[in-house]
Amino acid sequence: MENAICNLELQVLTKIYSAKKVTKKALAGVSFTLGPGLYGLLGPNGAGKSTMMNIITGNLDATSGKVLWNGKNVLRMGREFRRVLGYMPQQQGFYESFSARMFLVYMAELKGLRKKEAKKQIENLLEIVHLSHVADKKIGGFSGGMKQRVLLAQALLGDPKLLILDEPTAGLDPKERVNLRNYIHQLSQNKIILLATHVVSDVESIADRILIMKAGELVADDTPEHLVRAVDGNNLEDVYMNYFGDKGEK
Repeated sequence: MENAICNLELQVLTKIYSAKKVTKKALAGVSFTLGPGLYGLLGPNGAGKSTMMNIITGNLDATSGKVLWNGKNVLRMGREFRRVLGYMPQQQGFYESFSARMFLVYMAELKGLRKKEAKKQIENLLEIVHLSHVADKKIGGFSGGMKQRVLLAQALLGDPKLLILDEPTAGLDPKERVNLRNYIHQLSQNKIILLATHVVSDVESIADRILIMKAGELVADDTPEHLVRAVDGNNLEDVYMNYFGDKGEK
């Protein structure tokens, strides 16, 4: 697994919603190829980020186009693709009566991990996300930030080679945000990590490439440095404002 190829390719991915004679194109032919590394996905609500991530993870069907993992259509891979995929959704959908440990055990079973290996990984992940001291407390009593950390831990079960993170730092305090950001960066050496966020600073210093989406289209795809230079800015915030501030919305 350590030497496994990591290649994710989107081929002209389109998603169209139709309701009451109104048609909306949520994705308009998005194409890109990613190798090992960390990729920041930026864009406002409605840009198509979550739609694209849900199609990649198999939670939503595309209208047209393909998602390929190492050249194979993920729709035909089934469990083989699930083994390499880790997904942290933005919505905090939990069994509130479960403890953090119980929830991770449940998710490990769904991922098909062997009990001995699952137990080892769960204890390690609980420590990494700083939840060991409350591992046996019910998730229903957790703060929003603590729930985010449980979600990250379950995404990391099984050492996935493709990690899709939707707003992973939402609800975290500044110290937790920095710690989590640094940890995610360390993980990206032998994985593909696609991190969607509204917080530009979360990806500016750690992303290998930045993908910017607007109205269902991929409008920019380059290194943070090149994007900043292209708009004659000082930082990635200037790039974001170029697309979505007063100048970008006109």
